[in-house]
Amino acid sequence: MKVIVDMDKCQDHGQCVFAAPEVFRLNEAGHLEYESAPGDALRDAVEEAADVCPLQAITVED
Repeated sequence: MKVIVDMDKCQDHGQCVFAAPEVFRLNEAGHLEYESAPGDALRDAVEEAADVCPLQAITVED
């Protein structure tokens, strides 16, 4: 699985962090950081994160 975040769209709302904290996090400056190739065991959480993103900035690919 590959996770892509369009950082031009992302406004660091952090909803993805709540849905999949193993993959998404806000750094000390409040900006999003993420794991681009998490294990498939996290697929449900990552897809939930993509769904709850208010700007639909997250794409999940196989």
